[in-house]
Amino acid sequence: MPLLFSYGTLQKEQVQLETFGRLLQGEVDSLPAYKLDFVEITDPDVLRKSGERFHPIISFSGNPDDKVEGVLFEVTDKEILSADEYEVDYY
Repeated sequence: MPLLFSYGTLQKEQVQLETFGRLLQGEVDSLPAYKLDFVEITDPDVLRKSGERFHPIISFSGNPDDKVEGVLFEVTDKEILSADEYEVDYY
């Protein structure tokens, strides 16, 4: 099964239900040497699903002191495609 690291709105139950049709099972994880920032979302469907105008986005910092916390989910190949459809162009 593919793994999907989520550090943002894909952790929300409502987003999972609307994007995957189920609640995902996952484990807390982190991504070292990355930093967290935010991007404004204007896509009406994503805004409706997430209920948030600003979504987190990460970028590689190379700094070993930086770390982004998240959840590692087991998903299907089809769900990876669904996650890609949910995310806007910034990702």
